[in-house]
Amino acid sequence: MMTQTKKVAFLLANDFEDSEMKNPYDEMVKNGHEAVIISLKSNEELKGKQGSITYTSHLGIAEANASDYAAIIIPGGKSPSHLMNNADVQAFVKEADQAGTTIAAICHGPQILEAAGLLKGRTLTSYPGISSEIKAAGGNFVDKEVVVDRNWVTSRTPEDEPAFIRETIEKLGVNAW
Repeated sequence: MMTQTKKVAFLLANDFEDSEMKNPYDEMVKNGHEAVIISLKSNEELKGKQGSITYTSHLGIAEANASDYAAIIIPGGKSPSHLMNNADVQAFVKEADQAGTTIAAICHGPQILEAAGLLKGRTLTSYPGISSEIKAAGGNFVDKEVVVDRNWVTSRTPEDEPAFIRETIEKLGVNAW
């Protein structure tokens, strides 16, 4: 059986948590998916906060269409805080969520979902330090390594990456045609 290659978007800006980008990205590529890095501008050099890795964005958010992607992965670190107040980023995740696209957010990643007004009535996890803002935005915060709620996969920290990646790949495998 041939696995259908799927496009996976990574929403990324400077100061991302290095491993939270590198490990999911490498796993998506290894599984034959096309990984597309979307930032505020295309061809932007983006550095991890640990300084161990750099990526160049493929697309600027203004030219990205949520409907082109089977999944959106949002690494943590400070990257989400650079993206969350951008109207195009918010529209992108809103459109993806309405379409039932898999959205996988780790650490501070859920801040983008929060800024887009998507947390009400959803169950998720994140970096524990932002649990109060998740609750204030109407989200149901649970302190677990990975939480799957409909089309969302969320995790807390780099230690949770194996579970985060496993659940994200599982979602990609069952994306119905």
